[in-house]
Amino acid sequence: MKTLSLASLAVTLSLGALAGLTLSPAPAAAQNGVIRCESQNNRERVCTTGWRSAQLVRQLSGSACQEGRTWGSRNGSIWVNNGCRAEFVEGRGGWGGGNGGWGGSNGNTIRCESQNNRERSCPVGWRNARLVRQLSGSPCQEGRTWGVRNGAVWVSNGCRAEFAEARGGWGGGNGGWGGGGNSNYSITCSSNNNRVQNCDWDERQGRPVLQQQLSGSACQEGRSWGYARGQVWVSNGCRARFGTR
Repeated sequence: MKTLSLASLAVTLSLGALAGLTLSPAPAAAQNGVIRCESQNNRERVCTTGWRSAQLVRQLSGSACQEGRTWGSRNGSIWVNNGCRAEFVEGRGGWGGGNGGWGGSNGNTIRCESQNNRERSCPVGWRNARLVRQLSGSPCQEGRTWGVRNGAVWVSNGCRAEFAEARGGWGGGNGGWGGGGNSNYSITCSSNNNRVQNCDWDERQGRPVLQQQLSGSACQEGRSWGYARGQVWVSNGCRARFGTR
């Protein structure tokens, strides 16, 4: 009986230790205010941030990172699952919204949502806009499921996203770009028919980062996009906007 009691105690302690390992959030290393959190083998990962809310700035995985489904923030932490790997920054302020409406945050950010695949127009008064964060499972692709016309952002085919005013000119198609200073420098590069496309990048701006995926096909660094000698390359249907951090 004494031996059984000790064995039971050992099992209890082992289970307690495993539970502690499972529930304890992983410490997250922040660099320039950016935290990377990665779901390995499709398992949930919790990364401590101390933030009230978070915003995804760069998806690193081929698996989709969709807020509320494969990532989110709670209790000062970010959680990711189902293979989502991404970089996050602290979310500032609250987001507006509603059923297909729009609302502001930080003065110049709006949410516009296509409900039941119908087109929605959200007045903003901007000449140009950039997609800040996709909220829908349906792809938000500039010129196809969202755009700007007559001072309003329009969305369709289930695209739901948050937008901000774009200052300066944005390039389109196969890698044009517009300026206005380092913080506004970006290019859009598109792989048409899954072919490799090279787009010129101003090396004075430093190394590019993926700011926004515009395609339904995954844009994964080293696989479907990369950078070498003043050019960004994309392939396998990746279409995205690249800029400075």
